[in-house]
Amino acid sequence: MSFNLCTRRRFLENTAILCGPALLARFSVVEPRAQARAKLHVACNSYTWQTFYARENRSFNGLLDAGLEDVAKSGLDGFEPLVTSLQDIDKLVPLLKKHELEMRSLYVNSVLHRPDAVEASISEIMMIAQKAKSAGTRVIVTNPSPIRWGGPENKDDAQLRYQAEALDVLGAKLRSTGLTLAYHNHDIELRNAAREFHHMMVGTDPKNVSLCLDAHWIYRGSGNSSIALFDVLKLYGNRVREVHLRQSVNYIWSETFGEGDIDYPAFAQRLLNMGVKPHLVLEQAPENGTPKTMETVDAHHTSVEYVRRVFAAFAS
Repeated sequence: MSFNLCTRRRFLENTAILCGPALLARFSVVEPRAQARAKLHVACNSYTWQTFYARENRSFNGLLDAGLEDVAKSGLDGFEPLVTSLQDIDKLVPLLKKHELEMRSLYVNSVLHRPDAVEASISEIMMIAQKAKSAGTRVIVTNPSPIRWGGPENKDDAQLRYQAEALDVLGAKLRSTGLTLAYHNHDIELRNAAREFHHMMVGTDPKNVSLCLDAHWIYRGSGNSSIALFDVLKLYGNRVREVHLRQSVNYIWSETFGEGDIDYPAFAQRLLNMGVKPHLVLEQAPENGTPKTMETVDAHHTSVEYVRRVFAAFAS
C-alpha cells in the first residue's frame, strides 16, 4: 500500500493555484528560517554625541530634544546618559519617550577613594538609581574618579583598598533594589601594571560588582595591545554586563565603528563562547586626527549597522 504524501509547502502551492491569493492569505504559515530574528538592541553613550556635536560647533546638551531626535534617526534603540542629578532624569525621560529611546543604563561619576566623600557619593547615586529604575534603567555604570582628572597622580594601596570596599558596598545596595552596578574603566586605571583596574575586580564580590568593559580604553591604556584586551576577557569575561564600543585605525579613533585596530568579530565570538551577551553601547568619538567625512547622523548610522552585523548572534 502506498500513500501520496503532501507536504505543507505543496499543499499551500496547490491551494494558491486553485483558490487564489485571497484564500491563501488566510493561512498564516511561515517557514522557521523566514521568521524575523529578534532585533539587536544597540545603545549609545552621551559622550559620543557631545563630541560629534562639538566638532560642528554645536552643543548636544543645549539642543537635547533635537539631539535625541538625531539619536533616533541614526537607528539607535537606546541612550546612556551621564547623569549628575535627579533633575537630569526629569529632563531626559519625557524626551526619551518622545523619541522612543530606552534608557537601559546610565553613567554616573563617583568618588569612592576618600572617606570624606564616600557616604555622600553613594547616597547621591542611590537616589539617582531609584528614580531611573522607574524609567526602565537596570544597569548603573560608574567610574570612580581619579585624584585629579588629567593629572599624573595615582591612588596608593590604601586608597585602592578603600575604593574597592566602597564599590562593593554600592553594588550590594544597588543589587538589593534589583539594579546592577557595572564598574567602568578608562586608560588611567591601566597605569602601574593596571593595579587599580585589577583590584576593583579581585577586591569586590562578582555578585555586587559587574564590569562595563570599555574595550578601547583597555586597548589604549595597555599600549595599544589587543593581547591585553583579550586577556581581560579571559580573566573577567563572565563579569561583563556591558561593553562600550569604540574603534581606531592606526591608533587614532575612527569616524565610524568598523574594521580597525581591534578585531571586534573575534571579540564578539569570545564573549559568545563564554555565554555572555552584554548590553552594547556605542561610544565612537572623534579626537585629534579623526577624519571628518560624514555628517553626525550618517556616521552613527554606519556605526550601528556594523554593530548589528558583528554582534548579530547576540540578538535574543
